[in-house]
Amino acid sequence: MINLNGELLEEKNANLSVYNRGFTYGDSVFETIRVINGKIMFWEDHYFRLMSSMRIMRMEIPPSFSPEFLEEEIKALVSANNLSSSPARVRFSVYRKEGGYYTPTTREVGYVTTCSLLENAFYLFNEEPYEIELFKNHYINSGILSTIKSNNRAINTLGSIFASENAYNNCLLLNEKKNVVEALNGNIFLVKDNIIKTPPLNDGALNGIIRKQLLSIIKKLPEFALEEISISPFELQKADELFITNIAVGIQPVSKYRKKIFDSKTSKTLLSKLNVKARLG
Repeated sequence: MINLNGELLEEKNANLSVYNRGFTYGDSVFETIRVINGKIMFWEDHYFRLMSSMRIMRMEIPPSFSPEFLEEEIKALVSANNLSSSPARVRFSVYRKEGGYYTPTTREVGYVTTCSLLENAFYLFNEEPYEIELFKNHYINSGILSTIKSNNRAINTLGSIFASENAYNNCLLLNEKKNVVEALNGNIFLVKDNIIKTPPLNDGALNGIIRKQLLSIIKKLPEFALEEISISPFELQKADELFITNIAVGIQPVSKYRKKIFDSKTSKTLLSKLNVKARLG
């Protein structure tokens, strides 16, 4: 079942127009959300990021889009797909209603929500080899548009094809200043000695939900110093650890970048604390 503008429909009946602006212009934003046994993980953060993304895209936020209303919409869809007692992955997409060319004729929005079964309720530590490389064919522009989750994901798509063609598990993306910004599907963290670094949002890094959770966790750990600072590609091979974060996997440790093999002690520690926070939150 799919939720299309508040109506629960079977997938074959949930149709969007070919003139939908999310398709024709990428005029759409979305959230990927974990729902565990009917409970939305980090819902407040998802909600406020969605509202912020809509404002940045100059979309008109409907009066009905309260946290309570959208939460019930998500839970109703999960229930309709018989996933209320299972871990589920939900994608909540908001698009500007059709009309116009580059200049829209309206700022009103529609929405579509899908969900699927997740394998595990909480985040598991992945000890399988995980090799990454830089993707240098195209660059992310530093600035506020790069921090939101929109349908404009050409660089991520091309980078994913490059990774697949060259047998890498993931790639890191650079901005126009040649600084490391993020991975293809999440934020990047670097550990060197007792310092944990991650690129700042003004470098073009996605304002990730798990990124935000980890920043909060790390700040409370006296054994680590946290820096939101630009990261040069030259720092990567000098690091003790690299790990990638997103809502789907939590923390993904990187085992290899070029000739460097990384430890994963810090990412394992942080993953256990993230699971605790998810259970409590």
